Amino acid sequence: MNVQAYLAFNGNCQEALTFYGKLFNAEIKNRQTYEDRKIDVPSSYRQKLQHAELKGSGIRIMAYDAAPDTPFNHGNQIHMSVDCDSKAEAENLFNALSNGGKIHHNFREREWGYFGRCSDEFGINWMVNFNN
Repeated sequence: MNVQAYLAFNGNCQEALTFYGKLFNAEIKNRQTYEDRKIDVPSSYRQKLQHAELKGSGIRIMAYDAAPDTPFNHGNQIHMSVDCDSKAEAENLFNALSNGGKIHHNFREREWGYFGRCSDEFGINWMVNFNN
């Protein structure tokens, strides 16, 4: 069994996956746009992603741009959680993810190790951990 996140974006999925790909050394795979789909979307939306996958060592995320007629709300129902191999790696990742976003819990030492929680510039919630 494998469970993974499927993220919805409001027209900026390509930009978000490119950003995450650089952070996590991952590649965008299975990239599909609305171009050839028989879905009623405006012509300006045809190049948006109807489906894509970000794959790399230790990461697999699926994502898409929600169709314009789909209600889109930023919510707090999901957080992406990342366990890092070092404090430096975790701190650098947290700083990159929170840049342009919002810090909810500063990256600092906790009872179990180091932890920080933020929302990135795309509205995705992240928890970054390093356990001693």
